[in-house]
Amino acid sequence: QVQLVESGGGSVQVGGSLRLSCVASGSVERLRDMGWFRQAPGKEREMVALVSPGGGYNLGNSVRGRFSISRDDAKNTIYLQMNSLRHEDTAMYYCWTALSGRDNWGQGTQVTVSS
Repeated sequence: QVQLVESGGGSVQVGGSLRLSCVASGSVERLRDMGWFRQAPGKEREMVALVSPGGGYNLGNSVRGRFSISRDDAKNTIYLQMNSLRHEDTAMYYCWTALSGRDNWGQGTQVTVSS
């Protein structure tokens, strides 16, 4: 099993920046792809960014050019740098990884973007 704990969410104005962190514990030696998903009220959960053990990444269309993802395996941590935030980025952000074919999710951290 792996446990994921997110931090770094909060309230920010349009155009601002935030950096989210997700620390993994437990079976971290088996971690593979990790990433961030988000869910706004009344909407489906969507992929924001994924990062592989080698550092390769994939970003969702709506955040490409504004967000970046990185990982520090020595700290069992991934990061989501969010720049040029927009109202539509307001959501609960969840850290994710898959282990032994099962999805693992963190509790989420709220990001609110306001004028």
